[in-house]
Amino acid sequence: MNQQNRKIINRFGDDKDFSGCALFGMMNTEGKRFSSKDPVKAITNMHDRGNGLGGGFAVYGVYPDFKDHYAFHIMYLSKDAKEKTDRVLASKFDTIYDEEMQTRPANVHSPPLVWRYFVQPKKLRPEGQTEEDYVIEAIMRINTETGKAFVFSSGKNMGVFKGVGFPEDVADFFCLEDYQGYLWSCHSRFPTNTPGWWGGAHPFNILDWTVVHNGELSSYGINRRYLEMYGYKCTMQTDTEVLAYTVDLLMRRENLPIELVAQILSAPLWEEIDQMEPKKAKLLRTLRQTYGSLLMNGPFSIIVAHHGEMIGLTDRIKLRPMVAGINGDFMYLSSEESAMRLVSPQLDKFWAPRGGEPVVARLRNKIPETVEVLAGGKTH
Repeated sequence: MNQQNRKIINRFGDDKDFSGCALFGMMNTEGKRFSSKDPVKAITNMHDRGNGLGGGFAVYGVYPDFKDHYAFHIMYLSKDAKEKTDRVLASKFDTIYDEEMQTRPANVHSPPLVWRYFVQPKKLRPEGQTEEDYVIEAIMRINTETGKAFVFSSGKNMGVFKGVGFPEDVADFFCLEDYQGYLWSCHSRFPTNTPGWWGGAHPFNILDWTVVHNGELSSYGINRRYLEMYGYKCTMQTDTEVLAYTVDLLMRRENLPIELVAQILSAPLWEEIDQMEPKKAKLLRTLRQTYGSLLMNGPFSIIVAHHGEMIGLTDRIKLRPMVAGINGDFMYLSSEESAMRLVSPQLDKFWAPRGGEPVVARLRNKIPETVEVLAGGKTH
């Protein structure tokens, strides 16, 4: 058929080609808390990137009255699972306060029972085990031994709110207008090869680390097997879970800076490494050889957050979109410029980060900017 005469049949009358899922991050670098209004407005503007099978938010600085306690958000899919979880919690933690989380009827699918606990680890724990690893061990027990209970938020003075629905509906369900934080990361999901269920919605969390992700990881199998050697157990039936655990392993346990972590997750090609100056090439070869099983193979853009820092990163050839902007003390990361401009029409700075180059916003940093990376990127 002649290409000029070829007729494109589009049953849905929509010629927009998009790569699914929407990300948005907003941080006040002075640590001033703000409401959910702008984050919800921004992620809702990218409605067509999702399909209603997952939406969620991570909020930092949300529990100032319990800032020294671990805040567990747990979803229960059965009464028996709650009874088993309560026994695990009683054996591992002192519970300061717990309650059924505030929700309202909303356009979300089959909501489970969601419960909130503020806890402190018991003082006696195995010799040599850090408090954080003790907490993670307990989380993995709950996620694997109780049958139908899942810890979907576990940090201090932060919280994850997620479910099956469009993000604006999830925000309505959890009454997010009642919460404030200095950093919000948001996600609208369009699952392709993993199920749309409450535990599979984003953000994914461990301790105070959260990840929202657009893309898919063909390396999930090898990533998962590597992480299981360090006690992490993947139970959420989606590839993104390995990103949260990888960030915790590399940045908390291994204490690697984001510049190096970016070179592990989004590593340059071997042929590119071979062309670098010897010292830099040696370092990157060592990273590839040591952490090769944590290379995230496949298209991705992610926003990683923890207390005091928000990080944006894409795969090395940027197969998924991400843009960044700054307005005064606010830093923005987004899948689309339109969402950013909706809540901040005037920006002091706007740019599209290069593939594999992390964008980092930190507290008390007046001008967050792209970090110079070892693979030859330039600071913007």
